[in-house]
Amino acid sequence: METVPHGISTSSILRFVDIASDALGAAREEIDALNVYPVPDGDTGTNMFLTVAAARDALREAVATRPDLPLGDALAVLSRGALLGARGNSGVILSQMLGAYAARLGRVPSGERNARIAAEAMQQATDASYAAVGRPVEGTILTVARAASDAAMRCADGDGARARDVFVAAAAAAREALLHTPEQLQQLADAGVVDAGGRGLCVVLDAAETVSTGRRPEPVALTGHRIPVPHPIPGDHLTEDGPAYEVMYLLDADDEAVAVLRTVLDTLGDSLVVVGGSGLWNVHVHVDDVGAAIEAGIDAGRPHRVRVTHFAEQVADARRAPVTRQRAVVAVAAGPGLAALFEEAGAVVVAGGPGRRPSTGQLLEAIHSCGATEVVLLPNDADSVRVAEIAARTAEQEGGLRVEVIPSQAQVQGLAAMAVHEPGRTFDQDVREMTATARHARHGAITVAARQAMTMAGPCEVGDVLGVIAGDFAVVGDDLDTVAADVVERLLGGGGELVTFVAGEGGAEVAARAAAYVERMHPHIDVTVYDGGQERYPVLVSVE
Repeated sequence: METVPHGISTSSILRFVDIASDALGAAREEIDALNVYPVPDGDTGTNMFLTVAAARDALREAVATRPDLPLGDALAVLSRGALLGARGNSGVILSQMLGAYAARLGRVPSGERNARIAAEAMQQATDASYAAVGRPVEGTILTVARAASDAAMRCADGDGARARDVFVAAAAAAREALLHTPEQLQQLADAGVVDAGGRGLCVVLDAAETVSTGRRPEPVALTGHRIPVPHPIPGDHLTEDGPAYEVMYLLDADDEAVAVLRTVLDTLGDSLVVVGGSGLWNVHVHVDDVGAAIEAGIDAGRPHRVRVTHFAEQVADARRAPVTRQRAVVAVAAGPGLAALFEEAGAVVVAGGPGRRPSTGQLLEAIHSCGATEVVLLPNDADSVRVAEIAARTAEQEGGLRVEVIPSQAQVQGLAAMAVHEPGRTFDQDVREMTATARHARHGAITVAARQAMTMAGPCEVGDVLGVIAGDFAVVGDDLDTVAADVVERLLGGGGELVTFVAGEGGAEVAARAAAYVERMHPHIDVTVYDGGQERYPVLVSVE
């Protein structure tokens, strides 16, 4: 993929949105709980996650269609995807920041230093976010953005500064500024929280630092600033002085018409944010008169994807919830590395695997312990699916829960399902996406025979290498690498874009050689290797 002089490529942009969306997904509930300004509707984390996830999905789709997608086109896709998918006040602001940042990266006169380019991109993103807001307020995401870009510019002016130094300085300054937001905004001080949008921006900047340095920065310490989910502010404080509805829509309109629209909407309510350009805009405002806000859009152009949220109903729903979160995933993991992968993706993990499969009682305990009204269960083992179904039905009969089992029959199918899990979707949609992804992930494994046996591929002796396809022994051989290559080729017989290897105990070198084989024989296919730590199977394989 094309790389321009500042060293950023399409693949690094894609890696950034992957890491940022995963991090926002993990922090979503924490950020939602901090959400008290401009209204305590408890959805800032979800909105920011959905905004970045929309940009990620748009970029993934573009790269899948065109693997050699030039950086300039990738940046345009990122910007438009964020704009079209932006949700809520902070999500719309974040989409504008991503768009401005992408625009600066796309303009690179020769001779510019990498550090300067990165810093100026951040500065222009901050300027764009302030310009997008009708009445900027300090102590919000804007303040955190300004602190980050100012630190980036100072760092870039230093001798020998590199782009990675700029990202590190910006992320650190953002975390520091976040802790001071309660001193700038009384609503935050009264609730004892930091700004939710600012916290979300810190997550995004931390992701940028991770991509540039390969290290995960120490998360901001929120001691004294965190309030448990679902909500810190009583619902009757919601609209004491402010509007009752959030109105959002996409708008096809000329730039001149948008200037008039800003003026009209500013007189109707507050929290006005209008972002976009080139004929497409994302409009966000809080009003009491929903009809007037939409009519203003009609006067300016063609509004579509109109969304209206009644804040009082939203908060009332949150107050009724007697749980700590709405949805959770419970996953059975067959090794410590696999457990870490599922936990990093946000799942509650139950230890399992051959010889220690979990009981119905253990799964039932995990369902109840995760504190959610909706639970997705990933057994990740053919022999555990029925046990999981019994646990799910038992939990539902005990009342108050919805539990669905994704019939994942292998660890790699569970990992594939977790990769598409999105709490922002409806429960049924999430279950359908996870089920379809797990079903379409063809899976295999390599193991070593512990006794004589007759297999579908013929007889085997102790020490023979066995290749497993979809749970059945399909290959018998005497060399790990040869059998691994055979399994991969069989799985790829139906096509595929991504091969994932999970190394078990003593299988790291075998997995690495198998990955090198795929890269050599199928250079158009992406390859990922994880450390799973599972017993009995040196390598697990999946093709998606």
